[in-house]
Amino acid sequence: MARKNDRKTYTDDTGKFAPGNPGRPKGSRHKATLAIEELLQGEAEGLTRKAVDLAMGGDTTALRLCLERIAPPRKDTPVEFELPPMETAQDAAQAAQAVLQAVSCGSLTPMEGASVMALVEGYRKTLETTELEQRISALEKAK
Repeated sequence: MARKNDRKTYTDDTGKFAPGNPGRPKGSRHKATLAIEELLQGEAEGLTRKAVDLAMGGDTTALRLCLERIAPPRKDTPVEFELPPMETAQDAAQAAQAVLQAVSCGSLTPMEGASVMALVEGYRKTLETTELEQRISALEKAK
């Protein structure tokens, strides 16, 4: 079945965009989104007031909506546990062992442990790079 707008879509015979067609420009928005934004233009304060009034009146959906805006769920929480200082790349192995022990004894969740381990690994790489840079500089000065 032939498409009515075939000449305007820049597609090949299979319906895929032809080479060189950039598609929709970045940042462009859908017509429906633009229409909704136009309808809501200048209504933010009134809509917010209405949602608050409904929430105060006992509407649980409005209440949940308002609370989610006031106090959104936390995505990250601070963790406290003993982590040995890292001054060399080798110290990172001791720090990794401390993280594993904290996870195994329940002080940290596995997700928290993975996040801390990623920080330890990043710091280890930084220390290792710094040590290598110092060694190379010392070798170059010795020449």
